[in-house]
Amino acid sequence: MSLLWHGLTSAAGPFIPLWLRLRARRGKEDAARISERYGHGADRPEGQLVWLHGASVGESQALIPLVEALAARLPEAQFLITTGTVTSARLLDERMPATLAGRWRHRYATIDRLAWVARFLAGWKPDAAVFIESELWPNTILAARHVRVPLALVNARMSARSAERWARFAPGLARRILRAFTLVQPQTPGDAERLRRLGAQAMLHSGDLKLSAPPLPHDPAALASLRDGAPVFLAASTHPGEEPIIAAAHALLAQQFPGLRTIIAPRHPDRGAEIAALIGAPRRSQGAPITGLHIADTLGELGLFYRLANVALVGGSLVPHGGQNPMEPARLGCPILLGPHTHNFADRVADLLDAGAARRIDPPDAATLAAAVADVLSHGGAGMAEAGLRVASHSTGTADALADRIAEWLRPAPTPAPQEQEHTNP
Repeated sequence: MSLLWHGLTSAAGPFIPLWLRLRARRGKEDAARISERYGHGADRPEGQLVWLHGASVGESQALIPLVEALAARLPEAQFLITTGTVTSARLLDERMPATLAGRWRHRYATIDRLAWVARFLAGWKPDAAVFIESELWPNTILAARHVRVPLALVNARMSARSAERWARFAPGLARRILRAFTLVQPQTPGDAERLRRLGAQAMLHSGDLKLSAPPLPHDPAALASLRDGAPVFLAASTHPGEEPIIAAAHALLAQQFPGLRTIIAPRHPDRGAEIAALIGAPRRSQGAPITGLHIADTLGELGLFYRLANVALVGGSLVPHGGQNPMEPARLGCPILLGPHTHNFADRVADLLDAGAARRIDPPDAATLAAAVADVLSHGGAGMAEAGLRVASHSTGTADALADRIAEWLRPAPTPAPQEQEHTNP
């Protein structure tokens, strides 16, 4: 299967530049930096280099506390962070702590074609590599292992569906990939069991790395200017198919709660114009004031809207996407609503539901959603908010535990003290 994947990616080589140019026209690639996707752009600093890779916004943000912990243990080390999206690159620039200035750099991830991966590895020569969640790219991982780069898979996720597919179609490849990692740190016990069955070894059971991440940031002045006493319902990180349901729920709720503001923050802000045409609502990116039904199609403001909201629906859960991260509103004390499709965060969702911090919307229709929002707005969500904060406060120290292990790979072995020679009289 690894040879088949290598053959397929090699054969696709001539078509990938066209695909990337099309993505760039849609704003999904940085046109000035497309060469990085082919493994170009190496600018390796002197000394030790730790390479960390996260696919998109959530994964790259979860890596920040790990970078901080590693930087504290390896004061001379430099850090290379690769991601696959324009948004993740922008937010890393905004949210990486100032204390790490000059010690990290970003590149767009090299596409998993062996020749390009080899170019990337030859240029950067990382001393260790960290992949987060489910980034199991065969050429990249096996090539890094071939050149003896120690690898860690952190906050590793393996859904039941993905595990079944690996086991059915490529069990040998799954075993080779997972055994290439020097360390595998599963996100949950369920992930650990599925990864173990596929061949993962050397596992560190230390909890969810995302619980080590700081709460989403916000602009306090913007928050103060938006607070006017009117109730706020937030639909966060929504996906196609959810916005019409939310708009219909708003129409039902507006009759009971005059002045209600329903804010739709799409998972991909570039869908703002599409959503506006669909539901006829104004857009924040166009400077429209937040009144009634509103589309918040801006970047980096989700922390602001979670703090503003009286109740929030976590998107990707009304449709069969699997749900976005419910710990983000939990950490900010926002009552949580979830549709039936939450398999991406099944264990975290179970914790929140058991604690009373979240409620299900099932069936996922406008009437059921409106009834749940109305109940929270009418009776107050203080109990739900406090329960969410309690669940989120169970920090496991995951970033520190991982940094301790990874730093050991890079610290020089202590030089043994010279042994005294015995002298005997002739």
